[in-house]
Order: sequence, then structure tokens, then C-alpha cells
Amino acid sequence: MKSVLVTGGTGYIGSHTVVELLNRNYNVHIIDNLSNSREEVVDSIRKITGKQPVFHPIDLCDKENVRRFFAGNKIDAVIHFAAYKAVGESVQRPLLYYRNNLSSLINLLEIFNDSGLDNFIFSSSCSVYGEQDRMPIDESAPLAKAESPYGYTKQIGEQILHDCIRVGKFSGIALRYFNPAGAHESALIGEYPLHAPNNLVPVITQTAIGKRESLTVFGHDYDTPDGTCIRDYIHVVDIAKAHITAVERLLNKKNRNPFEVFNLGTGTGKTVLEVIHAFEKSNNVKLNYVMGPRRPGDVVKVWADTKLANTELGWQAEQSLEDIVRSAWKWENELVKVLT
Repeated sequence: MKSVLVTGGTGYIGSHTVVELLNRNYNVHIIDNLSNSREEVVDSIRKITGKQPVFHPIDLCDKENVRRFFAGNKIDAVIHFAAYKAVGESVQRPLLYYRNNLSSLINLLEIFNDSGLDNFIFSSSCSVYGEQDRMPIDESAPLAKAESPYGYTKQIGEQILHDCIRVGKFSGIALRYFNPAGAHESALIGEYPLHAPNNLVPVITQTAIGKRESLTVFGHDYDTPDGTCIRDYIHVVDIAKAHITAVERLLNKKNRNPFEVFNLGTGTGKTVLEVIHAFEKSNNVKLNYVMGPRRPGDVVKVWADTKLANTELGWQAEQSLEDIVRSAWKWENELVKVLT
């Protein structure tokens, strides 16, 4: 039985990926410093799967603690999620993002090289593409200027990984997510940050349930069909399943190159207003939203060309926008019961 380390495994995408790994009978170790997640998520994962991942409360920026972990545990593959991810916050606090997101990656890769480890999955982002003229975006698109320090950490992170693989003896895959959203069908895990979310769908559900007075749509004068930004929203469980496929591609030596990059999206762009209206229609809930100014760091439109992931990984998104907003609303309602 292979053992996989999931860094940031109590976070949003990480926890859903841990569930899918356990369902495929992998041994799973989680490293998380709980800076934006909760340890109770580990118990929720056990309730869903009937299996217990091993949790290690480690900060990846503490290299000696990370080294001790690898010295004491045999790891066959690493999925590296752990990073700060709020675009707006990264604009306001760039050094926090550069220090945390890059130091943690460098520590892992130094230990990879020193220990002769293999199989590294990097959690990347469509933010690496910046503003692009042509849609959909495929993996061959030249990376434009990032619109935020967060985006730069993903661009730099991919380059660091690529350079290390070029001179090292291991393989890796960078998965460029578009906009993960939704929650597990059990409503036992979902997006549950310690700080106020910046992503559209949890802001929608928090507004609908009354945690927020209203939702602000940032910018309504963009060159899009309804003036609001366009994104490619993909269900978090579809994202999680892609990680299993990527891990198995590396473990089974099916990768064509030592370093590979794949887009993870649906291939369809939706405007902010389209997501709002889909939520209202699917859940029969009226949402209080207002139009506001543009937000620094936001790109106008971005959606994926997924042909490479479809053909090479044999993966494709299965769940719809309606599935996303229904599962997110179910999760939000269950969360209220837990917290009251």
C-alpha cells in the first residue's frame, strides 16, 4: 500500500483529495499548520471514509521539523497544497505570501533532493496565465504578467519545481486549477476557512444564509456579456479526483516528461452574475447583491482548454455549475448546525 503526503490536507481542496486517496486505499499523511483550517476536518474525513489519515501539525517553513517528518515516514508521493491563497490579501501583504508560499516549497524540494524522493504534485493555479487575449487557455499559452503576488508565487513555484526536476532525479506534475467550488456530497467537508473567504461561491452562500448583509460584485463594466468577470468554476471533488489520476500517473511511470503541466477546469466560462443566478434558481433563494468597483488583482476573463488533461490523464470534470451551487448551499446549511 503506497503512502501519500498531503500538505495543507485539512484545507479545502486538500481535505477532499484526502478523501479520494483513502477511498482508493492509500495510506495518507497530512501536514498542516492550521493557519487557515481546523483539525476537526480530520474527524470529518474519517466519518466519510471510515479510515483515519495521520495528522502532523507541522509548519512547512520550519525545515528541521519537515526533515524529521520525512526521516520517520516512508512517503511514495507528495501532493503540495499548503499555501496562502487570497488574491486580495496578497496584494496588501506581498511579503507574507512570498515568504510562506515559496519557503515551504523550497524546504520540501531540498529534502526531496537530499532524500532521493520521487513523485511531486504541485498545486498551481490559472492565475499563472495573467491576462490572456485568447480563450480558452491551453497549457502552451505564454505566461503573462501575474495580476497579484499570489499569482507570482504560483508562477515562481512552477519554475522552481521545473528547475529542481531538471537537475534532480524525480518527476513532478503541476496542476493549474481554474476556480474550485462546491462541497462533498456528504456535507461533512467543504470550504471552511478561518478568515473571511474571498472566493465567490462561499461569499454567495454566506450572504444567502445571513452571515453577510450583502454580496458585492467587484466590477460591472468589463468587456464581457454582462459586464462582470468570467471564470471557469469546477467542482472541488472533480479537482480532487484529478490529483489521484496525477499521482497514479507518476507512481506507474506513465508520465511522458519528468515535469508536466495540466489545466483542471470545465472548459466553460461563467460570469459572476451567471453564478449568482444559477445559485438563486437551483436553491430557490433570493440573494442580496450590489455592484461595486473593480478589485485590484482580478483578471477579466479566464477559462480552460482541458483537452490535454482529458487525453493524457484520462480525466474530465463531471459535475455542473448547478451541482456546485447546490452542494455549496447544503454545506453552508450543515455548517450553521455545527456552529450553533
